[in-house]
Amino acid sequence: MSDNDTYLFKAGSTAHDQFETDVTAERAGWEFSSIKVLALPSDGSQEVSTGESEILVLPLAGGCIVELDGETYRIAGRKEVWTAITDYLYVPRNKTFTIRSHHGGRFAFPGAKATKDLPVRYCPISEVVTTLRGAGNCSRQVNNYALGNTLDTSHLLACEVLTPGGNWSSYPPHKHDEHNDVERVLEEIYYYEVRPAANGSTGMAIQRIYPSPGKPIDVCAEVNSRDVVIMPYGYHGPSIAAPGYDLYYLNVMAGPAEDATWLMTDDPDYTWLRETWDAQEVDPRLPMTPLNPQE
Repeated sequence: MSDNDTYLFKAGSTAHDQFETDVTAERAGWEFSSIKVLALPSDGSQEVSTGESEILVLPLAGGCIVELDGETYRIAGRKEVWTAITDYLYVPRNKTFTIRSHHGGRFAFPGAKATKDLPVRYCPISEVVTTLRGAGNCSRQVNNYALGNTLDTSHLLACEVLTPGGNWSSYPPHKHDEHNDVERVLEEIYYYEVRPAANGSTGMAIQRIYPSPGKPIDVCAEVNSRDVVIMPYGYHGPSIAAPGYDLYYLNVMAGPAEDATWLMTDDPDYTWLRETWDAQEVDPRLPMTPLNPQE
């Protein structure tokens, strides 16, 4: 029997007030990871309290001003996720701030329950680590905002992935549901955007999750823009971008380990695919947004 109804939140199903999406840890049925997406009209504003969670203020479209603890942080943002990476703001737990946008926009708040207090930090575009991963029809672009870069967090890991239409992303399938030398327990959220085609049609993508040893789960779901899939355990992948429709997803991960580290293991039946990438070229449609220089 499919678990789609348990782990897939369709667009609008968690909306309230100015929030298009509000998947709390409690709503997900776990302990750490969360995602909110705020939609502000022109000259709109919203007061936000972080509670027990640390969050990023991560523009999806538009720019904003954040007023916090007597300071004002200006986030330039971007036109849309398909055009550029963005600057952003790290906000620790137990803070209340006001976010304002003169021209309006949409702003993601990836979050995680925190166990330590860290300072508020503005992060310029230069601190985003951008890479191309895979090859051939497994090529995709990864933009790291709180994963493998200079930002220190308590538990939060966050990145975004851009996949050209027709490609397989989050592949080979992998898991992070055990704590050992090569893996960490991480609750993961995927928040999706599908790029409309030239004729205006909205398209779709496919998300798969299947059991890892001792952890039954079965998700094979059509996903559309602003849908959310939560992944408590199991092998996940592929995330398949339908031909003609580029796929974006924002990954949010967190777990009980205090080292805030992303460690995963492939499904051993599929890991051989990585060896084939050396003989293939990266998809020429990548990068989809400009890359930062590698240090």
